Amino acid sequence: MTLAQQFAAYSEWRSRLAESLSDFRRWLADNELSDAQIEPRFERLFEKLHDDRLKVAFVAEFSRGKSELINAIFFACHGNRMLPSTVGRTTMCPTELMYDPGQEPRIDLLPIETRETDTSINAYRNLPEAWTSLPLAIDSPNALQETLLSVSEVRRVSRETATQLGFPEDGEHALRPDEEGLVEIPRWRHAVINYPHPLLQQGLIILDTPGLNAIGAEPELTLSLLPSAHAILFILAADTGVTQSDLDVWNDNIGSQEGQAKGRIVVLNKIDGLWDGLKSETEIAAEIGRQVKDCAHTLGLPASRIFPVSAQKGLVARVSGDDALLERSRLPLLEYALSNELIPSKQDVILENAEAEFTDIHGRVTGLLEARLAGLREQLGELAELRGKNKGVVQYMMRKVLGEKEEFEAGLQRFYAVRSVFSRLTNRLFGHLGLDSLRALIAATRQAMLGATLSGALSEAMNRFFGVSQKNLEDSEEVIGEITEMVAAVQKKFVIEHGLRLSNPAPFSLTAYRQEVDRLKRWCDTHLNTMFLLMTHDKQQITQRFFGEVARQAQQVFDHANHDAEAWIKALIAPIEMQIRERQVQLRHRLESIERILQASDTLEERLNDLLHSECEALDQLRELENTGEAVRGILRTRVAEPPLRDAA
Repeated sequence: MTLAQQFAAYSEWRSRLAESLSDFRRWLADNELSDAQIEPRFERLFEKLHDDRLKVAFVAEFSRGKSELINAIFFACHGNRMLPSTVGRTTMCPTELMYDPGQEPRIDLLPIETRETDTSINAYRNLPEAWTSLPLAIDSPNALQETLLSVSEVRRVSRETATQLGFPEDGEHALRPDEEGLVEIPRWRHAVINYPHPLLQQGLIILDTPGLNAIGAEPELTLSLLPSAHAILFILAADTGVTQSDLDVWNDNIGSQEGQAKGRIVVLNKIDGLWDGLKSETEIAAEIGRQVKDCAHTLGLPASRIFPVSAQKGLVARVSGDDALLERSRLPLLEYALSNELIPSKQDVILENAEAEFTDIHGRVTGLLEARLAGLREQLGELAELRGKNKGVVQYMMRKVLGEKEEFEAGLQRFYAVRSVFSRLTNRLFGHLGLDSLRALIAATRQAMLGATLSGALSEAMNRFFGVSQKNLEDSEEVIGEITEMVAAVQKKFVIEHGLRLSNPAPFSLTAYRQEVDRLKRWCDTHLNTMFLLMTHDKQQITQRFFGEVARQAQQVFDHANHDAEAWIKALIAPIEMQIRERQVQLRHRLESIERILQASDTLEERLNDLLHSECEALDQLRELENTGEAVRGILRTRVAEPPLRDAA
């Protein structure tokens, strides 16, 4: 199954999941089993299904064939290259290929001068006036190629201007001035290509990155864009293997990331350079195998993660229809492996959220119906006992139910008291986790860095920023534990004393956000907070980069943590409140039934028949709920991807 076929299968799976969830949501509404807490959860779930995207990043030093590989895998159907691919450096700025049906086919280019501001690339996405937009003539391959050459455009500026824009002024990768003392920099900071390719239409985003110099010039690439990629293809040249600059890119930007084995594929490109007419195919294969083994050892990966290919020959084979050349290029093997990396990752993005949300909603409604059924059966038992009894027995039953009602209301008073404690704990949580405390920390750090006279003070201010950030997350985690224990105790009490059917509170952890702050600190310690940089760079420049890059990313981390914590808090107490309301309704109905029997004893059989009918309805609803739930679970259990093609090189 090709990559396109795998994506089509995934899209069909996602559509079936959305349809089954819509059926489930509609059934809940028709049976009046939804509420103000459940509906927003469905809205968030469908929003994530609609916005489902998968990002694949192509990373390498320049002249390793990234753009040619993208052309060969995704755009050979054009009969020519789509992205510029020539000898030397072609892609000069990070380039995203995606599709938004609400926009015309075009390329949006963000000028390099925007690096002089504190505004991130992500923020600039909401400022269309800052971009230069060029329409794409998708029906004319030649015109399309000409327009896309924009990503290769450069400017010649002074070294001072380049330094102000964040390009390295010294070290191994510093820009070299020409005879006039000028250096060459990219004209554009970022490019977004909106193109109606079938895979892009299904949610794929391709990130084509420039070489090492540009990676160093755009920290947001390594701070945000690469870590958010679900798969990274790291491209090497078969004739050189892993060079020192390749190893630097790997160690600094790819191999050091958490969970590096998952979603990481290394491509050993340009194996056609080893096709020697004086060597047999066996000798060529052995030479390629040795290079694969050496690369795997150097990068610390299993050999099964290294894929030798010839992107150029694969593209030629696709365009000319030469199946033998395509097989020799080994491109299909890479595509097969890529599809088995991408589709599970893409599916996991949905499953991670959909399965948890659906299970919780389904369990909550199941608990409500079971509580309703138990209440109906309790009423049936009570009223059946009143058959043939005198008025005194009925009055006794009335006093008994009134006693239960009073006892339940007393329990409610204790619950409301706990709610006030819950509110205080929630305020404590957002006191640590909230954005107000982070903004205060950012302001204090900025003041400390601007007032620093020694490099040690700059370093101390940055370290304190991360120390306080992690302490806030740790304190928040502690409060989350207190809230969870308190809610669990309340639920247990209501289960024992009043027969409510409640499951344990849903767990919530800030571990992922703590790991993200740790990652930002490691990046800062490598790219900003080093003795060499602090001693050789201007204090203002270090400060600007810290707040323009690191602090902004930290704020996004806390923003996402706040959003998730708020959703958890809202969902935490809702099951108790739902069953409390149900219990109150049941007690009211029991009292009404007994009162009507006291007034006219001939209504007893009529009321028993009503309750029996309601019991049948509740049983039918439980069966329908389980059938609807099983349909959703069946789709959630379906895995789209095929098993891996190979386990070893």
